[in-house]
Amino acid sequence: MSLRLKTIIGIAAIEALLLVLLVTTTLDYLRSTNYETLTKRASSTATLFATTTKNAVLSYDLASLDAFVKDVLVNPDLVYARVIGTDGNLFAEAVEKDYISFPFFPDKRVEDVADGVFDTFANILEGGVIYGRVEIGLDINSISAKIKEAENRSIIIAIVEMGLVALFSFLLGGFLTGQLKVLSAAAKSISAGNLDIKLPIKGQDEIADVANAFNIMAFNLKDASARRDQFEAKLTELNRSLEDRVETRTKQIEIKNTELEKANSDIKKAQTKLLKAEKMASLGVLVAGVAHEINNPIGFVMSNLHSLIEYGQNYRSLIAEYALLLKFTDSEAKKEQQDKINHLCMQYDLEFMNEDIDILLHESIEGTERIRDIVQGLKNYIFTPTHIDYAMNDLNECIQSALAIVREHLPEQVKIKTDLAILQPILCCKTKIKESFLNLIMNAKQAIVGEGMISIKSRQKGEWLEIEVSDNGMGIPIDHLDKIFDPFFTTRPVGNGIGLGLTIADGIMREHGGDIRVKSELNQGSLFTMRIPIKRDLKVVDY
Repeated sequence: MSLRLKTIIGIAAIEALLLVLLVTTTLDYLRSTNYETLTKRASSTATLFATTTKNAVLSYDLASLDAFVKDVLVNPDLVYARVIGTDGNLFAEAVEKDYISFPFFPDKRVEDVADGVFDTFANILEGGVIYGRVEIGLDINSISAKIKEAENRSIIIAIVEMGLVALFSFLLGGFLTGQLKVLSAAAKSISAGNLDIKLPIKGQDEIADVANAFNIMAFNLKDASARRDQFEAKLTELNRSLEDRVETRTKQIEIKNTELEKANSDIKKAQTKLLKAEKMASLGVLVAGVAHEINNPIGFVMSNLHSLIEYGQNYRSLIAEYALLLKFTDSEAKKEQQDKINHLCMQYDLEFMNEDIDILLHESIEGTERIRDIVQGLKNYIFTPTHIDYAMNDLNECIQSALAIVREHLPEQVKIKTDLAILQPILCCKTKIKESFLNLIMNAKQAIVGEGMISIKSRQKGEWLEIEVSDNGMGIPIDHLDKIFDPFFTTRPVGNGIGLGLTIADGIMREHGGDIRVKSELNQGSLFTMRIPIKRDLKVVDY
């Protein structure tokens, strides 16, 4: 094998090894980085989409869900998005026409995707309960195409560089052999006595060693230069890749900034709407209160009815199986059918259903009664009677009448103390005055937790009659004192009042030309003072 061929083969082998290592490392890094970014993007998009649609799924707001899936499809490379309930029902879906027939199989790694779409999902959770899930698909063809293009370019560059290296090796080998020929000719000239000619070296004498060392040094220098060029090319490629990533990240930040600007704009619009809404505060409180109070009982009544429907279906299934049992005459068939019935009884938990039906029915009746009471309270608040019976009445008698009603609803640990002075009869509507007293006493009762005392005093003060109702209950926070007479304002749990009692009592007092004043301290109790003028013109005041 000639020195020229050895040179070409050696340099080509080293160059090929370095190129393979460089190209493989670069492509693996490019592939893993892009795939990891796509996987994280798909996961974060699905999670954000699930969070966005959670409230709409819980409220079964299909219109909002349809808008959400259409909005999310605007994201680049997103080819479909859908929202699915826990029973597999499709709530909303948006799909590009080229991907309509694609089945959904969740993917864990981008490398395993065979259909060109990375499929993933995220569960819709609330309080640890799954109410459905969202499914999305990201088109990976663009990323695959970029990676393929990078592979092709790397191969082309490697081929071109190998050709150049082969050419360089060929020229270098020719140069080295030419020098050896020159040294050989020079050696012959020296042996002939020509000292001015450098003798070429041939063989393994000292001159050959020197020439060989020189040639090795030159070769090493050339090789070092080539390797330096290779590393510089690699650094250039890495810098270019870094620039591309920085550019991509910059675009993402710009998109996020745009989204934030839009969110700020939406917030400003919402603030404008809220300012307008304050002009209709009374109507808003009324509607919100009614909706809140009625939706709660309606919610559990509807839930109970759905459960009753399910129980009814279970009972119909059992009855159908019992009917089949009566038709069988063969003992073996009867036994098999009886086992099937017993299995269904265990599956349906028949004993629990029998107990739960009564509970569901009683709860539903309580819920409808609750709605009836809310509507009746609303009617009492909104509508002023067309005819009110006014007569001369003793307020102490109205107090005693109200106490006779409320004592039946007081727990044993709550006591009532009265201190009633002799009062001058006044012109008033006894029924309404009694209702006002009743509301104040019930309000005091609800403010007491455990043992407590309700005190009722009556007295005449100048041209006014004053009735004081006090308790040693939990008291009223100072920031609530100016709201307690607002319609539907209440701090009590659902089912313990709808927030109209004090509103109605205050309206009745105003109707009679009086008012209600309140003093309260947190955890120290409350004092309500009702004032009614002894003499006044007979005039009905709407409230």
